[in-house]
Amino acid sequence: MAAVCCGLLLSGAAVATAAAAPADQAQAQAQAQVEERGRGTLVSAEKLYTLATPQAVAAELGAAGFEDDAVRYGVVAYRLVYRTVDPHGRPTTASGLLALPLSREGRLPAVSFAHGTGSHKNDSPSMRRGAFVSAPVIAHAAAGAVGVAPDYLGMGKGPGLHPWMDIGSETTASLDMLRAARAFAPRAGHVLEREVMVTGFSQGASAALGLGRALEAGADHWFRLGALAPVSGAYDFGGTWLSALLDGRLEPKSSVLYAAYTLVAFNRLHHVYDSPGEVFRAPYDSTVEALFDGAHTGEQLMQGTPGTLDELLTEHGRELLAHPTGPLAAALRTTGAVCTDWAPGAPVRLYMATGDEQAVTANTEHCRQALHKKGVDAPVVDLGAVDYQGSRHLGSNVAATSAIVRWFGELRRR
Repeated sequence: MAAVCCGLLLSGAAVATAAAAPADQAQAQAQAQVEERGRGTLVSAEKLYTLATPQAVAAELGAAGFEDDAVRYGVVAYRLVYRTVDPHGRPTTASGLLALPLSREGRLPAVSFAHGTGSHKNDSPSMRRGAFVSAPVIAHAAAGAVGVAPDYLGMGKGPGLHPWMDIGSETTASLDMLRAARAFAPRAGHVLEREVMVTGFSQGASAALGLGRALEAGADHWFRLGALAPVSGAYDFGGTWLSALLDGRLEPKSSVLYAAYTLVAFNRLHHVYDSPGEVFRAPYDSTVEALFDGAHTGEQLMQGTPGTLDELLTEHGRELLAHPTGPLAAALRTTGAVCTDWAPGAPVRLYMATGDEQAVTANTEHCRQALHKKGVDAPVVDLGAVDYQGSRHLGSNVAATSAIVRWFGELRRR
C-alpha cells in the first residue's frame, strides 16, 4: 500500500459464430446488457510518453527502483478514460494506464496490474511516470505483453471519492479497463488475446483476485483468466489483518493510517458511524475524514494523524474494528471472501516478503489454506527479506514484479 504509508468507441466487437448454443446465447445476452450500460466504452485516450528503446525502458525502471532483467522492447504509454459503474451500479468514469510494447504487431497477451493503496488521486499508474505505481505496468509491456492498470474509482481522472478496499468496484473498474484497452488496441495495430494474466500488489492483490473471480465466472464474453499472481495482500482483511493492526504487529504509523482509512472509507458506503466523534478522538474527529478526499498527499496524512492508535481511536472506534457488527461486519466478509468463495481453474501463485510490516504474512497463509480447501494448489513464493525505501512491504512489489514477468512468460511459452 505504497503511497499512503511510505512516501506516501464501444468495447471490442463480439466474435461472430455459427449457430450459438444456449450457453453462448446467454453470454451474448449478458454482454448486450453490459454494452447497453456503456461499461468499458472508451471515452478518451491520451499518449503520455514513449520509451523508444529497451535502454530507455531500463532507465525508467531503474529510476523507480525496479529491475530491468526482462526488458526486450521499448514502450508507449497511454491514459485511457472509460465508462464504468460506481459501487451502487450507477454510471461513472474511471481512468487507467495502458502500456504497449513497441516493435511488436498483431495479437498480444494482456497483463492486468492492480496497484497498492494511495491517498491522492495522483497516486495511481496513469498519473505517475517512472514511479512505484507505474513501473510494474511498464515492466510487463517491455517483456512483450500489453500492460493494463486501472487507477480505480475516484483515483486518477475519475470523479468522486475512492471507495478503498471495495472489492466490487475494484473488480468492475479493472474489468472495464480491460474492455477499454481492447477497444483502443486496434488503433495501435494490435488485438488483445483472450487470455489475461492478472496480478496486483497490496490493496491490488485483493483487487486482482476479484478480477480473476469475475473472469472465471464469465463476466466478459471475450476475456478469460490465464494466471493469477497477487502480491502481499490483506486477504483476511476483517480477521488476520485487522487483528494485527490492533495488536501492534504492524508498523505503528501504518496502523494509524490504515485504521483511519478503514473507518472513513467503509462508512462512506456502509454507514458505520453517525458522526466522526463516535470513533475518532478530538481533535482528529474534525479533520480525519477530510484527509481522505483524494486531494491530500501521503505526507499530509502523516502530518495530520497521531503516532498511535490510542490517540486516534475512541474506545468505541477500537471496539468496532476489533469486533465488527452490522453493516461493517457484512462489508468485511465480502472484502475477505476473495480467497474463500471460489476455486480458480487457472494457475495461481501467492507472493510475499519475509517480515512484511504492513500486510502480515499470515494473510498469505490464510489465502493459501482457503484455496487448498477448494482443491486449488496455490504455492507461496517467499521473496525473502527484500527492501525498498526501508519497507519490506514495498520491497515485495519490486521483487515480485520481475519474478511474475518471468513466470507469466514461461506460462505463455508452454
